[in-house]
Amino acid sequence: MDTDRLTVNCSILLTDLPLLQRPQAARDAGFGAVEFWWPFETAVPADRDVDAFITAIDDAGVRLTHLNFAAGDLSAGQRGLLSHPQTSSEFRDSVAVAVAIGEQLATVGFNALYGNRIDGLAPETQDALAAENLAFAGTAAAAIGADVLVEPVSGIPDYPLTLADDAIGVIDRVRHDHGVDNLRLLADLYHLATNGENLDHVLNERIDRIGHVQIADAPGRGEPGTGALDLAGYVNTLIAHGYGGWISLEYIATRATTFDWVPGFPVPVDR
Repeated sequence: MDTDRLTVNCSILLTDLPLLQRPQAARDAGFGAVEFWWPFETAVPADRDVDAFITAIDDAGVRLTHLNFAAGDLSAGQRGLLSHPQTSSEFRDSVAVAVAIGEQLATVGFNALYGNRIDGLAPETQDALAAENLAFAGTAAAAIGADVLVEPVSGIPDYPLTLADDAIGVIDRVRHDHGVDNLRLLADLYHLATNGENLDHVLNERIDRIGHVQIADAPGRGEPGTGALDLAGYVNTLIAHGYGGWISLEYIATRATTFDWVPGFPVPVDR
């Protein structure tokens, strides 16, 4: 299979290497594009850290297709800052940083993790703040022709977006309340399947809402072929419906030859 439609998530793959060496490792493995979760320790990193990140991408000769905004401490279970009053300003600061990076590296999408529910704060209050911050992010991303992505996530009990229509509801609210229309569904097939989503329904009926696709098999979140999902079939469905975006490899490597499934995977070369 040609790798022109694939982007490698270098925050979950190639983790045996330091982060800034991973873009080159992806290039050496035959890929021309990468994506990252937030690659910095703080929402506003030092200029030297931003410059080092950009240089690593440029020197490897790959494209940074997607980048997460700051989302808190993922290892501690945090999944976003944008719906929390105490971290809203951090989120907005990271938007400025991410969009500046994206402008230099031709990034087409930014993932804005929604944030867990907070005890003692009304969900309606969180949702209103989230809509405001997503509109802010969408406006910033639109200035460079990029989209903001809203992702259902599995495995985090306090994260309120678990199914495709949960995310689409948020996207529709931002459009209705704030007039910002460059928000799209991030369809992570692993997360959706783990949450009990009907993937055939999503890919057939919500294709016009999908802005990005990430793949990992389930259960296990390993390479395609290590679980029970018909990932090749789902990708063929996307292609048949005219999906022209990127497909991200966002899985946990289970073997040293983690990309050996790629040659037989059905992704066309035209974009």
